[in-house]
Amino acid sequence: MEPVLIVLIVLVVVAFIALIKTIQVIPQASAAIVERFGRYTRTLSAGLNIVVPFIDTIRNRIDLREQVVPFPPQPVITSDNLVVNIDTVIYYQVTDPRAATYEVASYIQAIEQLTVTTLRNIIGSMDLESTLTSREVINAGLRGVLDEATGRWGIRVNRVELKAIEPPTSIQDSMEKQMRADRDKRAAILTAEGARQAQILRAEGEKQAAVLQAEGEAQAAVLKADGEAAAIRTVFEAIHEGDADQKLLAYQYLQTLPQLAQGDSNKLWIIPSEVGDALKGLGGAFTGMTGNGNGGAPAAPAVPPPAARVPVDPATGPRPVDTENKTARPRVEPAREYPKIDE
Repeated sequence: MEPVLIVLIVLVVVAFIALIKTIQVIPQASAAIVERFGRYTRTLSAGLNIVVPFIDTIRNRIDLREQVVPFPPQPVITSDNLVVNIDTVIYYQVTDPRAATYEVASYIQAIEQLTVTTLRNIIGSMDLESTLTSREVINAGLRGVLDEATGRWGIRVNRVELKAIEPPTSIQDSMEKQMRADRDKRAAILTAEGARQAQILRAEGEKQAAVLQAEGEAQAAVLKADGEAAAIRTVFEAIHEGDADQKLLAYQYLQTLPQLAQGDSNKLWIIPSEVGDALKGLGGAFTGMTGNGNGGAPAAPAVPPPAARVPVDPATGPRPVDTENKTARPRVEPAREYPKIDE
């Protein structure tokens, strides 16, 4: 009985192991490669799967989710012979588990080496400044090359990112100095622009003030001239309406003579030749008033004098004749300018 019991126990254990190997549970977003006698048979998807125990074997379990793989810094030489260290990050996803298992031995290592060689080719055709400012161009170039190469491996590269680009220490110091100089330059330019704008605004303000002042003075002069013209027009109309005679006009003329001498800077003033006529008319007026006012004999009627002979000057010719009094008018000599005598 004991040998039979041992055999039964062995059969139960073998059946249990066979059952375990028959039922395969694959997690979600995963796949498994099944081989039968070392040959690819099928790919197990997520869920409960049954295989032939001791005949079918699970070769590889592959995660179908997107993977992130950072690569260590790689020294790359630019076109201007500067060595920079570049860190890269690859985002990839397995789309064909069979190709990822049988087309390449290690797709992670293959992607890393392909990234390094492609990165050196791209950076080698760019200088340092272009490398630092053209990350999008480098990423696009890397992704295009990796997509083309990894497609037959059953790998899809979703994104390629450059984590860091580290130039040499000496170059970093030079770049910091250049950036500091650029900032100082921009600060000086902004200060100069501010001063320039301030001067322009100040000049514009002074210009507008001068224009407004000139316009005010012009308007004041116009108003003053209009006032004087209106006053002259009023006086002229009043004189004509009052029918003023020669004696009143002579008196008004004599009243304006003191205004000619006004002013502290006047050293010399000239009396016009018409003053004699005004005085003559005014004196005749006073003589007539005296003769009639004292009760004396009335003034004899004026007898027109005989025609006066016009004297002839050999140098200037005959002088003009007063047609009313039949006498020769005094020649009006032009006013002479005399030099001013300092006090």
